[in-house]
Amino acid sequence: MKKIIITGSTSMIGAALVQECLARGLLVYAAVREDSPKLFRLPPHERLRIIHCPLEELERLPDLIKDSCDTFYHIAWGNTGASRDKSVQLQSNNIQYTLDAVRAAKTLGCRRFIGAGSQAEYGVLDRERIGPGAPVSPQTPYGVSKLAAGKLAFLLCRELGMECIWPRIFSVYGIHDKESSMIMSSIEKFLGGQPGEFTPGEQRWDYLYSKDAGRAYYLIGERGRDGAVYCVGSGKARLLKEYIYEMRDAAAPGVRPGIGKRPYPPGAVMNLCADISTLTEDVGFVPEYTFERGIKETVEWFKEKNVK
Repeated sequence: MKKIIITGSTSMIGAALVQECLARGLLVYAAVREDSPKLFRLPPHERLRIIHCPLEELERLPDLIKDSCDTFYHIAWGNTGASRDKSVQLQSNNIQYTLDAVRAAKTLGCRRFIGAGSQAEYGVLDRERIGPGAPVSPQTPYGVSKLAAGKLAFLLCRELGMECIWPRIFSVYGIHDKESSMIMSSIEKFLGGQPGEFTPGEQRWDYLYSKDAGRAYYLIGERGRDGAVYCVGSGKARLLKEYIYEMRDAAAPGVRPGIGKRPYPPGAVMNLCADISTLTEDVGFVPEYTFERGIKETVEWFKEKNVK
């Protein structure tokens, strides 16, 4: 039986990856904080092993697992909330955590290491699609730290004789999304009968449902090419206001969204679409969820979560 390790397993993408891997018959070691309030996202399963290990102590994983594993998915990343770009030091700590994860993966006998990059590594690019080879010029502590972590992970994996793949995640939404995200905060407002305040919504944006993101990660672990960078998104862009109207339709059809009530922020990204052609070619990933289908599931989950 194939055995894998996932850090960040209670995050939106991490939880989706756990469920995908369990459905595929894998044994999953899920690293979580012992006091995590999100443990409920990992329901009991005969092939799920919960390992209490915080991000700051990943070097302890080999002592806690005492098993040989195949693939290490490092999804965890510290300080990802609304204030993620307010501290260079807090973001740069994640570079060391990533290298700790690489060394733990090697000690555990893993054949390959898969990280979690970000669209933020590209900075502001005005092009129809952004592919793995697009120029990187991150503008924030978060983006710079993601880029540095990925570059160093490749070098350390090469030094240790381990395969390394660095997916760059674009905009993902869905079950267990942060309440502060544009998608979740809009759903909450619409359900409460509020119109919200939005920009004119002429940005072209790429949104991928969390279950599709989890499946993409699973496929990368199974079939990904050593040394590859993959852009993980839907591969299709639409005007942001179209997404807003579909959210409204799923949550509260009678609400009139406040589109155009806010100006575009300085340096607003107007085109953000992942080029997933190499991802599709190498691992066979094609999104299964339309935004309409994914947002309906998300709204229903949000309603159930907030039932008093």
